[in-house]
Amino acid sequence: MIDQLNWSATIVFVVFFAVVTILGFVASRWKAGDLAQLQEWGLGGRRVGTGSTWFLLGGDLYTAYTVIAVPALVYAVGAYGFFAVPYTIIAYPLVFVTMPRLWSVAHRRGFLTAGDFVSGRYGNKWLELAVAFTGILATMPYIALQLIGMEKVIQALGFQGGGTLGSHLPLTIAFIILALYTYRSGLRAPAMIAFVKDFMIYAFVIAAIIIIPVKLGGYGAIFEAAQQAYDAAQKASDAKGSGATFGLLLKPAQFAAFITVAIGSAMALFMYPHSMTGVLSASSSNAIKRNSILLPAYSLVLGLIALMGFMGHAAGIKVSNPQDVVPQLFLKMFSDANWFVGFVFAAIAIGALVPAAVMSIGAANTFTRNIWRPFVQPNLTGAAEAFLAKLASLVVKVGALLVILFIPAKFAIDFQLLGGVWMIQVFPAVVFGLYTRWFNGWALLAGWAVGMALGTWLSLGAQGVTVTHSVFDLFIAYNGFVSVLANLAVSAVLTLLVPNTSPDTTGREDYESGASVHAAPVRGVAVAARG
Repeated sequence: MIDQLNWSATIVFVVFFAVVTILGFVASRWKAGDLAQLQEWGLGGRRVGTGSTWFLLGGDLYTAYTVIAVPALVYAVGAYGFFAVPYTIIAYPLVFVTMPRLWSVAHRRGFLTAGDFVSGRYGNKWLELAVAFTGILATMPYIALQLIGMEKVIQALGFQGGGTLGSHLPLTIAFIILALYTYRSGLRAPAMIAFVKDFMIYAFVIAAIIIIPVKLGGYGAIFEAAQQAYDAAQKASDAKGSGATFGLLLKPAQFAAFITVAIGSAMALFMYPHSMTGVLSASSSNAIKRNSILLPAYSLVLGLIALMGFMGHAAGIKVSNPQDVVPQLFLKMFSDANWFVGFVFAAIAIGALVPAAVMSIGAANTFTRNIWRPFVQPNLTGAAEAFLAKLASLVVKVGALLVILFIPAKFAIDFQLLGGVWMIQVFPAVVFGLYTRWFNGWALLAGWAVGMALGTWLSLGAQGVTVTHSVFDLFIAYNGFVSVLANLAVSAVLTLLVPNTSPDTTGREDYESGASVHAAPVRGVAVAARG
């Protein structure tokens, strides 16, 4: 099982992994608060400043998806994999416009989740339930992607598990570590670890884009080798009649898919419970605005990381599973510096732990506030609410493991895109609700149901996860984008037939006066869920 271990790389990996694990437990003392209260455990007391928010959101949003799945897609198909770059660029103007407004309402009304806001805005607990269910469902494949990233780098170190249990032992270890420090420290753990994670990611990316091209003969040689690989793959595809498209540049048939995947993913990104958690933990709405301006720096790094897919071809990397390309690239190009390989693999693993922790916390907050409390135990005390959220965070991680085991996906990135197909369905209720009360809550619920059914039907077929689909045989589009248009159409038509008359517990002042408001420190005080 360990006979083939790269020991020097493994030792470095274990040291860094141990350091951040210790930080995860020590984090409970950072900006100390009563962790028996959900506001403290799940949102860090809403006291995360601009700098810390930048690291937290960066660690939350730029994940194993970034360093494993994106280069894997680029390696496999070419330019299409770069959709992740415009997607993140599009997302931040949306954040600048909408999230400070949501923070203002949430701060004034004690909302901790998107479901809280929807309940207060539309007075419809079933719509609240739909938003909560969607968030938890979409989070599980996203956590699964993080665990896949960890599994790949541990396997690349030389670990070979035997049997069913042994083959998933790295996932079991990841689950235990996540479970322990998330349960103890809540959001403070990933917030503190994110500092280390981001510095490590930036260090190995800078090294990679300078050293690897030098060893491979420059970027010209890299692009030429990648083009030759894609030309060969295209010829093979054409001979088989598979219809697959490969290339260093986008083909016309890929334009619509590329655009709709980028726009749809941007619309879904900040609807996720973990994104909401990162936003609502900020100390002020101005901190969110500043971060929406600063966070595109990560998009630059994302583009550089995606280039590693091209580098894999130039380095002659041949793998049956594209998710292995980045680990194998570093093993080959830094064979004379195994300590650096261990550093890189530790950065990737830590880059999976941070978002997985925030995701499980966000999903747990959602379950506790918007499913258990309104439907099972309305008089839940603050301490009981936090304890239940801690338990729920464990269950979410188990769900992520089941996703890996039972939902086949050709590319790890499909797990994230599948989550986006579901998560985008809450966009109308949340974002439009920030600006208008025109929509009827029941109409939005019906639109959500149609969007969820259509998106799931398009995405889950006999061949596993397929995130794009032909639209009337005219063009290929992202399933999330197509299904949310159906969602909006149903919601608008039904609202015209049955105008909104539901009570709104949010007032105009909640939307207009939050620009300079800062969250006051709250220690040991349970904030009411509804205004």
